[in-house]
Amino acid sequence: MDTLVLETHAVSWRYNGDWLRVEAHGRDGLRLRASPFPDRGDAAGALLDEPADISDPIVTRDGATARITNGRITAEVDLQGRVRFLNASGHVLLEEKWRQRDTISKFWTVGTDEVRTISALGLAGREFRVIEGVDVAQITVRFEAKSGERLYGMGQYQQPDLDLAGCSLELAQRNSQASVPFVVSNHGYGFLWNMPAVGDAHFAANGAVWTARAAHEIDYWITAADTPAEILRSYARVTGTVPIMPEFALGLWQSKLRYRTQEELLSVARDYHARGIPLAVIVADFFHWPVQGDWRFDPREWPDPAAMTAELKAMGTELLVSIWPTVDHRSENYPALVEKGYLVRAGRGLDVQQEFLGNTRFIDVTNPGARAFLWDTAKRNYRDKGVALFWLDEAEPEYSAYDFDNYRYHSGSVLSVGNAYPLHYAQAFYDGLSAEGETKIVSLIRCAWAGSQRYGALVWSGDIHSSFEAMRNQLSAGLNMGLAGIPWWTTDIGGFHGGHVDDPAFHELMIRWFQWAVFTPILRMHGHRDPITPPAEPFRDGVAQCDTGAGNELWSFGEAVFETLRGYADLRERLRPYVASLMRAAHEHGDPLMRPMFYDYPGDPRCWTLDDQYMFGPDLLVAPITAAGVRERSVYLPDGVWRDAWTGERFANGGDIAFAAPVARIPVFVRDGATVAEAFLRN
Repeated sequence: MDTLVLETHAVSWRYNGDWLRVEAHGRDGLRLRASPFPDRGDAAGALLDEPADISDPIVTRDGATARITNGRITAEVDLQGRVRFLNASGHVLLEEKWRQRDTISKFWTVGTDEVRTISALGLAGREFRVIEGVDVAQITVRFEAKSGERLYGMGQYQQPDLDLAGCSLELAQRNSQASVPFVVSNHGYGFLWNMPAVGDAHFAANGAVWTARAAHEIDYWITAADTPAEILRSYARVTGTVPIMPEFALGLWQSKLRYRTQEELLSVARDYHARGIPLAVIVADFFHWPVQGDWRFDPREWPDPAAMTAELKAMGTELLVSIWPTVDHRSENYPALVEKGYLVRAGRGLDVQQEFLGNTRFIDVTNPGARAFLWDTAKRNYRDKGVALFWLDEAEPEYSAYDFDNYRYHSGSVLSVGNAYPLHYAQAFYDGLSAEGETKIVSLIRCAWAGSQRYGALVWSGDIHSSFEAMRNQLSAGLNMGLAGIPWWTTDIGGFHGGHVDDPAFHELMIRWFQWAVFTPILRMHGHRDPITPPAEPFRDGVAQCDTGAGNELWSFGEAVFETLRGYADLRERLRPYVASLMRAAHEHGDPLMRPMFYDYPGDPRCWTLDDQYMFGPDLLVAPITAAGVRERSVYLPDGVWRDAWTGERFANGGDIAFAAPVARIPVFVRDGATVAEAFLRN
C-alpha cells in the first residue's frame, strides 16, 4: 500500500495507524499535524486562525518523495513519513532528526548524491509514548542541528539571554514566566509549537528537541521569509493582531500595592492633577473586595465607585480594576460556581489550589459558561459603574504548588491544555467588552499564550525583584515577547518586590528603570515598596486582610528623583504621536514596538549579536543602563546617519561610540530626518 497521498492543499502519510498531514496554512506557511490516534479534526490547533490568504499551493510527487510548496516554503515527506522544510532557494530550514537502522531506504537527495542514514541509536524524529487509559501521549519531536543558528522569541523567561540557542525552556506558565512558543531563526523561518501542553523546548548544539507531556497529536506551524519583520507579519496573519490601543493609554499609569480606600486613590489622582502631571490610568489593586471571588468593591472602603470613576474621568484619568481568578469557599459566588462546574478541579488531595490570604480555587476560564459568568459579574459590579479597564492578575494561574498533573480544566488536563489558560482569561473580558460595543480593548494581564494578543492582552512581567539584575532580564524578556507576537508588554517600574523609598541605591534603580520604560509600550508605575504598612485589622469578618506598601508616586522618592521622573513623564507625553504610530503598526501588521537591532537591520551581522540595545520603532535606538554605578557605555550605530537625541550631535559613519550616561540621561539616538526628534526638544 502506498503511504503517501496528495491532496489539493496538503500531503498526507499513513502507516500502521500512524498518520501525518502537512497542509498550506496562511501565506508562506505550512502546518504539520501527526498522531498515532484517530484524527479528531482540529483538536490540538484550534487556537490558530484559519486564514483566507493562503498562497497558491503546489503539490507534487517525485518517486518516494511528496512535496507541498506554499509560497516561499516547501515540505518534503518520504515513504517513511520523515519530513523536512526548505525555503524558495532550496536551502533546508528545518529537518526532523532520525537515527534508526530501518532508514536505509531512499532518503533525501543532495545534488546527485543519495543520502542514507543508518544508525543503531533507535531515535525517531517523532516519538509518542502512549499514556495508558487515555487518548494522549507524551510527545517528543527532534530536529537536526543547524550550524550558527540564532533563535529568538518564545515568550518571557527570567534570564538575560536574548539569543535562545543553547537554552532549555520550560513550556509552562508561572508567575513572571510566559510560554508563547513561537521562535524566529536567523536562518529565515518562524516556528510555532501550536500545542498548549506543558512541556519543554531544548535548543541544543546537537539539535532541537520539543516535548509535550500529554497531547493527542503533534501540531506545529512554520513559515519562511527573508527578514524577521516578514516572518512576524506572516505569524500575525494566522494568530491575530492586537486591537487599536486607546489613545489615553499612551501616557503614565500609576499604581502601588495598594490603595486601600476610595478616598486614598482619589487623593493621589487629585495630587497628580494639581501638580499638572497628566495621569492616564490609576489602579485599584487586589483585595478591594470583601472576599476573593466576589468580584466587587467592598462598600466599607469604596462606597461610591460610580462617583469615583466620574471624578477620575473629569481629570482625564481612567480607573483600572484588579480581577483575580481565585474563589474563596466563603465567596457569595462559590455555591453557583461549584454547582455549574465552573471551577478548576484537583485530581487528588484537598481541592485548595492557592493559599494566599484564604483557601481558594481558580475559576475555569476554558469553560465558555465560566467566562460568561465572570464577565456578567464584572459587568454588574464594575463596568456598569464606569470602569473601563481590567487588570487580569494571577493569569497563569499561580498554583501554590505547580503540580500540573493534578489539575483539570473543562478543555482537558492542565498537562495537555494548561498553557492556554491566560488566553481564555483575556478572551472572557474581550468578548464581554466587545458585546458592549467597545473596539479599543486593552486588559493588563500577567501571562499570555500564542494568540493572546488578539484579545487585547497587555502583558506585564510579573512579580520581579527590585534589582538591576532583574531589570536586565526584563530587557530580554520584552524583546523576546515582541518576537513571539505579543507587542503590548510592560514591567513594574523599579521591580515589584522590595525597594525602600528612602534608599539612595533604589533611587538610582528607579530613575534608570523609569527612563527606560519611557521607551516601552506602556509607562507604568507599580511595586510593593518598603516600609510596608500592616492592616489595621489582620482579620475582618474572619477574612485575612492585606498589607499596604509605601508610596510609589513620582514624588515618593525625594525631590531630586521627582524632578528627573517628572521630566521623563513629560517626554513620554511629547512622544505620544510617535508611540501612537507604533501602536497602529502593531494593530495593522503585528509589528512589535520594542525590537532587537536585527529586526530593522537584518543585513548587518553585528546587529544579530547585540542584546543590550534595541530599536523602539524604526526611528529610535535605545541603549538602557542596566547596572548600578554605570556612567558611560558603548553604543553601536548601524550604517546611516544618527543624531544624539539630547544634543543633536550627528554621527554619519556608524560603528561603536562611547556615550556619557549620567544618572539622569539614557542613551537614545534618532534616525536622521525622523520627526520624532522634535519630542526631545524641551519646552
